[in-house]
Amino acid sequence: MRPRAAFEKKGGRKKASIVMPELEDNFVEVVADHIAGDPTDGLVVWTNLTQQEIADRLADQGTPVSTAVVRQLLDDFHFSHRKAQKTQSMGHDPDRNAQFQYISQLKEEFLEAGLPVISMDTKTKEPLGNFFRAGRLYTTGIIEVYDHDFRSHADALVIPHGLYDVGRNVGHVTLGLSHDTSEFACDSLGTWWHHYGRRAYPDADIMLLLCDCGGSNSYRHFIFKEDLDRLANKIDMPIRVAHYPPYCSKHNPIEHRLFPHITRACQGVIFHTLEIVKRLIRKTSTRTGLRTTLNVIEKIYEAKRKASREFIEAMPILFDTILPDWNYTALPHSLVAAISKT
Repeated sequence: MRPRAAFEKKGGRKKASIVMPELEDNFVEVVADHIAGDPTDGLVVWTNLTQQEIADRLADQGTPVSTAVVRQLLDDFHFSHRKAQKTQSMGHDPDRNAQFQYISQLKEEFLEAGLPVISMDTKTKEPLGNFFRAGRLYTTGIIEVYDHDFRSHADALVIPHGLYDVGRNVGHVTLGLSHDTSEFACDSLGTWWHHYGRRAYPDADIMLLLCDCGGSNSYRHFIFKEDLDRLANKIDMPIRVAHYPPYCSKHNPIEHRLFPHITRACQGVIFHTLEIVKRLIRKTSTRTGLRTTLNVIEKIYEAKRKASREFIEAMPILFDTILPDWNYTALPHSLVAAISKT
């Protein structure tokens, strides 16, 4: 079989091509020796050769060309310059679609009523110090950083905990310097409510919290529910929680409404100090109106805490009848007492 059979050339009318059949055959032969493919899709292949490497090998075959001609050959045979996309789920829960529909219903109800809908998640920890960070910057000189990213050499690890107000298109980031715990997540939410939420929603009598299934806000851990119950009592307001199904964290609104813009605002900048991180996150905005507020919590959090026996036995959490593992409400004790009297 000739090498050309491994590839399909673009069809249809196009401008006159300077590429001749002999050159095309040589191109296919060169690339065919340096390709890999997607095991789930036979139509997707890629090559690890650069344009100059292809041109050099074509010259060895007796058909010397420039990289401009190589680019035309790549285009003719459907090769595009791409990077991998994180779009394939690693699993599928049987209740996935039902939970998505339920979350959509809850969001619509809360937004129409003018109630807060808050998406919660934690961004990747960032070391403070002279460490490499991805991205390019305009600079008048070379930016030199450590050749290894040993976190033991960091001045501190910054934990960016994010909240995204779906109805108002406003992000809030709490920077922690300790551990990403459920207590930290709830303190972040409480700080947002105290400084911003209650002023933005003066008439709110309940909020909807959208979370992933794991991490500091895992639905499996009683400690998150206990810390959430403590927060509901502190702000004296019910907190309704809806978790996205396993393997579906990318659907959480904060993942595509806030975090990518923070990444863009910070790209390439070396996080030498906490002040640099604070300044960059505060300036995160978009032309469509996104703005970002910020707070720092220096409290030291205890890792691997367990829920108290008293809380587990009392379980003052109201679970929904629909998929109760993922949907429940933390009620302040004042409201529980009022309900019990009626």
